[in-house]
Amino acid sequence: MITITVIDREGETHKLEAPTDMNLNLMELCKAGELPVQGTCGGMALCSTCHCYIESEHELKEASTDEEDMLDQAFFVEDNSRLGCQIKLEEKIDGLVVRLAPEAE
Repeated sequence: MITITVIDREGETHKLEAPTDMNLNLMELCKAGELPVQGTCGGMALCSTCHCYIESEHELKEASTDEEDMLDQAFFVEDNSRLGCQIKLEEKIDGLVVRLAPEAE
């Protein structure tokens, strides 16, 4: 099990525990924790409803071309923007801190 800290859009902090042996991603963890993440495309990097900001210094896998293309179309993109659906829950991200991006209006 690993622990991920998610800061929601109101600034509230949620510490979520997650297994690393079920091939889950951050978007799925947020949805399971009943956080306001839609994940409309089901984790295919085809929307940006799981857009988040990486707030900790963890080394993550490089964003894929599909993820970068989707972020190019998203609102409120920052240098630390990622799609939660593209962040696999694995041991090396234990302690990761993310902040949910504002929703597009």
